[in-house]
Amino acid sequence: MTRCFPSSFLALAVLAFGMLASAQRVEAQQTAPVQADSTAPITLGQSAAPLNGPWKFQVGDSPVDPVTQMPLWAEPGYDDSRWETVDLTPGAGSVDPFTGDPRFVPGWTTRGHPGYWGYAWYRIRIPVVAVPGENLALATWGWVDDGYQLFANGVLLGSWGKFRGPGKSPVVYFTQPAMFLLPQPRTSGDVSAAGTEQVLAFRFWMGPVGLSHHPFAGGFQYAPLLGEASAITAQTQLAWLELVRQYAYNPFEAALFLLLAIVAASLVLFDRSDPVYLWVAGALMLTVLRSAAFSVALWTQLESLWTFFLIYQVFSNPLLLGGWMMVWWVWFRLRRPAWVPKAIAALTLGYMAFEAFGQDLVNEAIPHSVAVVFFWPSLAVRLVLLALLVFIVGKGIREQGREGWLVLPAVAPLALAQFESELINFHLHGSWNVFGFTFFFTDLGDLFLAASIALLLLWRLLLSVRRQRVRALDLKQAQEMQRMLIPETLLELPGFALTSAYRPALEVGGDFFQILPLQGGGTQIVLGDVSGKGLKAAMAVSLIVGTIRVLADECREPAELLRQLNRRLHGRLQGGFATCIAIRLDPDGSCSVSSAGHPAPFLNDEELGVSGALPLGLEPVGTYEETSFQLSEGDRLALYTDGLLEARNAMGELYGFKRLKSLFATKPNAQQAVDAAVAFGQDDDITVLTLTRLKPVEESTAVYSTPTLAPA
Repeated sequence: MTRCFPSSFLALAVLAFGMLASAQRVEAQQTAPVQADSTAPITLGQSAAPLNGPWKFQVGDSPVDPVTQMPLWAEPGYDDSRWETVDLTPGAGSVDPFTGDPRFVPGWTTRGHPGYWGYAWYRIRIPVVAVPGENLALATWGWVDDGYQLFANGVLLGSWGKFRGPGKSPVVYFTQPAMFLLPQPRTSGDVSAAGTEQVLAFRFWMGPVGLSHHPFAGGFQYAPLLGEASAITAQTQLAWLELVRQYAYNPFEAALFLLLAIVAASLVLFDRSDPVYLWVAGALMLTVLRSAAFSVALWTQLESLWTFFLIYQVFSNPLLLGGWMMVWWVWFRLRRPAWVPKAIAALTLGYMAFEAFGQDLVNEAIPHSVAVVFFWPSLAVRLVLLALLVFIVGKGIREQGREGWLVLPAVAPLALAQFESELINFHLHGSWNVFGFTFFFTDLGDLFLAASIALLLLWRLLLSVRRQRVRALDLKQAQEMQRMLIPETLLELPGFALTSAYRPALEVGGDFFQILPLQGGGTQIVLGDVSGKGLKAAMAVSLIVGTIRVLADECREPAELLRQLNRRLHGRLQGGFATCIAIRLDPDGSCSVSSAGHPAPFLNDEELGVSGALPLGLEPVGTYEETSFQLSEGDRLALYTDGLLEARNAMGELYGFKRLKSLFATKPNAQQAVDAAVAFGQDDDITVLTLTRLKPVEESTAVYSTPTLAPA
């Protein structure tokens, strides 16, 4: 029977008892073990003692009794005299390289079996004298590799791990304290104490993963404890408290990095144009998941040893390295060489694949001898990634200066962590035990990373706020300028009714229109759309409107106006262009129209036939033709920008010519037409201008809808 104490109890108790656990440890050697003979006679009362030995040890697995279907090596009568003798007494100066515990004993790979993985057996004969009626128990604690089954006099008492059928590797977990009740010794007569011999046999399994993570693996690394059940229960509880206390930093680290990830992601609300905050949040969340996976594996049986190393070695380490490399690439706003992000992605995937094979995580698919070969490609990929990381940070330091140097405390431990397994195999474990808490150099690196990221995020936020203030000022100035360029009131034209409406997609827009009286009679109407949106488009509009006002009196004909406008705009729109339509309207209703790539106007509910031409600014010399027509009484001419035509609904459908034709058939004013497009789904700046020829008895009107410009 196995008793494992739940981690939820321990997590609550660790705050109260964690620091007292080492002070309250029951004396481990109240009854000293005898090691001179092949058996270990122990007299037990209210005590517990370590079973240092002598143990009998044999690599390999036991044959099965064909009758009982039990392992022969577990039988009490089995002759183990030819097996190796193993003493689990800690040597002088021997300490656990990870926790500093002096009761540590190296495993079988340091006892004449280097590189061996698989099954192995430990046996011990114990003449036990116990008080009648008292229960005896045995506890395993500390660290063992990796899982085991415990037999007492040939009877299976329990196991650590799930031992499956032949040909399948057992499912094993991180070592946790476990207690096993031993069978009651037989009593006879009225003797006050009863004696019996217990033959304990441990069937161990260690997978190849253990070989690659520390050089002293294999079987027992702490002697099990034997004693009265209540004493063993107390020792097991203390061992659990020690285990929780030792690694209590991990959930703290997960909470810290989760908080940092939330803060980093929330900074997007302050500056949506900077993607680095999401990259940082994603990389921090990988650290959260790694720490959480480690805690779950240490304190529960929800996550097997294989699953943990799959998460840690195959996913966490490669994705953390690749993710942080992309963070610094985006952080420093690097653009060249353009192949770097693709190289990071490809190398990260290669790193993951080589780790899966090289860390023996697919040992049931390929043999260990083949898996070893993948170590060298994995090492090569890590070195290439490290060189690329140095290149990115070095380039960032050259371009950013002080901000780049702040990255170094975060980068150095991250790079070192990629070679953790190699450092451990060179006995450079990089762990410290401080007041009973165990810290690894990766934990120290994470602390440096958290401090560096917090400072860098604060620095970047301050710069972002400063840029936003400058941008807000620029937008405010652009809005003021655009308000001056757009007519505040429409010029009333005798015999005509005018309406106009303008709605930019952003704070400022790229549409424009002008209604200018001509010397000698007549009116010049110009409407257009600059490519793009926002501040850049608004700057282009200011240039175009100013040029139109200069040319209006010089160029009475629409085609000539467009030719001169195109000549002056060529090379001054920063690679952009502008569509434009110009109309000269005479008092008698006669019109001349010329278009530079602009959508044709609607006359009543029909599209007016207008010759097409290239937009303004694309070629130094443009050719534009004129089309003449007559506005009769009651006719309505509608001019618009493509934001009306290209409105898009939630399903991705365009407003289109069919809906536009139906809209103008209802003879809407400009504001009604704009409202219809906005209700459908605005995607671009929208400007509409309508011109209706009135009957002589009707009064001329000019209705102007104020442009919707968001306050800066």
